[in-house]
Amino acid sequence: MRTLKGWSLVAASLLAVACNSSNKPEPNTGGTDKEPAGDNPAEPSAFPGESDAAQAPAPGDEGSSAGAEEPAAAPPQVPAPTSAAPSSRSGSAPAADRSSAEKKSSRAESSASAARRPLETEERPGLGTTWGETRESHVSNAPFERANGNPFAVSTVRYNDENGISAMMRGGSLVNFRNDSGDTSGGVLTVRLLDANGSSLPTFMNSGRTLVQGEHGQRYTIEIANRSSSRFEAVVAVDGLDVVDGQTASFSKRGYLIQPFGTVEIDGFRQSMDEVAAFRFGSVRGSYAGRKGNDRNVGVIGVAFFAERGARVWNERELVRREAADPFPGRFASPPIAR
Repeated sequence: MRTLKGWSLVAASLLAVACNSSNKPEPNTGGTDKEPAGDNPAEPSAFPGESDAAQAPAPGDEGSSAGAEEPAAAPPQVPAPTSAAPSSRSGSAPAADRSSAEKKSSRAESSASAARRPLETEERPGLGTTWGETRESHVSNAPFERANGNPFAVSTVRYNDENGISAMMRGGSLVNFRNDSGDTSGGVLTVRLLDANGSSLPTFMNSGRTLVQGEHGQRYTIEIANRSSSRFEAVVAVDGLDVVDGQTASFSKRGYLIQPFGTVEIDGFRQSMDEVAAFRFGSVRGSYAGRKGNDRNVGVIGVAFFAERGARVWNERELVRREAADPFPGRFASPPIAR
């Protein structure tokens, strides 16, 4: 299997300098796209660009750098909707006096003009992630060779407001709560969404899905913790967009390094090696993805984990089997074989 060599981002520090930010401690260490096959295809995909990744060239070589990729671009300005009423011009003929050819030409021009105007659609309910205020977040490049071109695990978290979470649970109880937003490989790696104070957002499990509840205007951070002695690379996607370059998320992108027994907090779309645009919950239309023209995958966060070449990944199941091993499995006599 082809291996990938490249450079990943190492978070040197994540400093909260936005207005009204709390004195949250810095992360211990730093480090960094196909939706799991079991996910409902009708639901938003954390890595929508993965279907095209097979045709894309392998990312990076020993001289490539994640820092060489274009940083996430600021959301485009949404043009003001134009008026449907045409302006009158002096000397124009009344509509009733126009010839048939003129009427056809006028209709064609109107259709072309309407096609160029942004469509006015009904506002979608629920939360999206907006391009928030600029925050300091220093990173550097570090070498990391992937053991495999595909992630060994993908953690998916879906978020919404209180009404949206209730609807996603089909009216089910909201008491099924857990602290970790998502875990991978039996708890070796964990993913949580934290509020501005560093507390875990309300998290619920429903039909195998991890659902996180947020509030409009609330700032959040993605925390990834590594409970093993190995390094991992984490490629992170928010609303179908890669958090490093702001483009369609894919496994071929490079991510953040998670050091052994380390934790990294990702608190925005990266604008440079020193700054990010904070993650803030907002409307779907006002989300970064929506303002870029595609809100299809708003409401989902994905983290794809890649193991380092030569490292052995231990999962919880294997650890339990090893701890439960019996040194004297045949301590009792067995009956003789019947003849």
